[in-house]
Amino acid sequence: MFEKANKTSPRPLLEDNPPSRNAAAPSPAPAKPKAPSLIGPGLCVQGNVAGEAEVQIDGLVRGDVRVGKLSLGPQGRIEGSVVAVVAEIRGHIKGPMKARQVRLYGTAHVEGDIAHEQLAMETGAIFEGRSVRLAKPAEADAPAAVPAPPAVSSAA
Repeated sequence: MFEKANKTSPRPLLEDNPPSRNAAAPSPAPAKPKAPSLIGPGLCVQGNVAGEAEVQIDGLVRGDVRVGKLSLGPQGRIEGSVVAVVAEIRGHIKGPMKARQVRLYGTAHVEGDIAHEQLAMETGAIFEGRSVRLAKPAEADAPAAVPAPPAVSSAA
């Protein structure tokens, strides 16, 4: 006779996919890969570029670049330091670079040192600097063996 009012909002009359009574809860859709941020040809950025996402540079950046993945196009140019997880270089970099994975394509020109875990160079790439291999994280976390100081004896 007397019923409690339902405090939830009413269901819409028309649903795209009405749930079946025996169906399991729908799983979330897989995350869509996000498009890279783009610094296009003819664009000059004076200042630092930083973020965790992917950045594609086809213009000029005068400043430091610190990103998750860097794609430098054949006409792209960076005048500053680069720090990335992955760096795919087709253009010109004037400054030091540090990345876990570095790939220098045939059109790449790098003037500066490269610190890396993996480095690949195609025929035609120009690299003027030093290549320094970084220790892998597992090796970097291990404590280094410290030799004991020599025993000192005193003559009385």
